[in-house]
Amino acid sequence: MYAIVEVGSQQFKVSEGDIIDVQTIDSEIGKTLTLNPVLLYSKGSTVKVGQPHLKDVKVTVKVIDHKKDKKVIAFKYWRRKDSALKKGHRQKLTALSIVSIETKE
Repeated sequence: MYAIVEVGSQQFKVSEGDIIDVQTIDSEIGKTLTLNPVLLYSKGSTVKVGQPHLKDVKVTVKVIDHKKDKKVIAFKYWRRKDSALKKGHRQKLTALSIVSIETKE
């Protein structure tokens, strides 16, 4: 059983017990949340596709941690003296554990 959910501007294929890193969510560690919208749900040979979302499927997650991703370096070089630019940043992430995927059947 799995579902495809949209968190922020990203889509994730999740099943129970998975851990995903999403863009930062303002929530306390240990808090339980519900992810909406659910775009697709599959269990065995049954597949439900939302047009655009499924209203009867609920994905419950638990906030595990707030952390930062690996550092990304942006380096720009021009061929003249003192013409190099180096910038870097680390994206803030929230780790979520998928607790359950429920449907009203």
